[in-house]
Amino acid sequence: MSGTSPESSDPRGSEPAPGDTPPAAATAPVITADDFNAVDIRVGTVADAKPFPEARKPAIRLWIDFGPAFGIRRSSAQVTRHYTPDQLIGRQVCAVVNLPPRQIGPFVSEVLTLGMPDSKGEVVLIRPDHKVPDGGRLF
Repeated sequence: MSGTSPESSDPRGSEPAPGDTPPAAATAPVITADDFNAVDIRVGTVADAKPFPEARKPAIRLWIDFGPAFGIRRSSAQVTRHYTPDQLIGRQVCAVVNLPPRQIGPFVSEVLTLGMPDSKGEVVLIRPDHKVPDGGRLF
């Protein structure tokens, strides 16, 4: 028996039964390709990182180099459970670069650094598997 039939114990090839709604689809609205393309997600290298004691929730201030087209942009990231400022310097991260700036205490965050929750809900940063040119766009 192949791994593509619904009866298979291998979930990689199984398809939901007609009328079944996957859990993510129940909470996430369907968007168009144009909606997705409007979100400009770029990769950059953390040039500097400092503690952000003035933030309401523990955070680190980041200065991320997105290459010559975008330069260095600032971000506040709530990533203190998994990272120290020193660990972040030189690390590539992904961020949304076309949101309006946001005032966070005395700091202006210019990009939204992206992460995913681990099993305890703590942020793990999104980054490429291999080094890529700063400023590269996610597609």
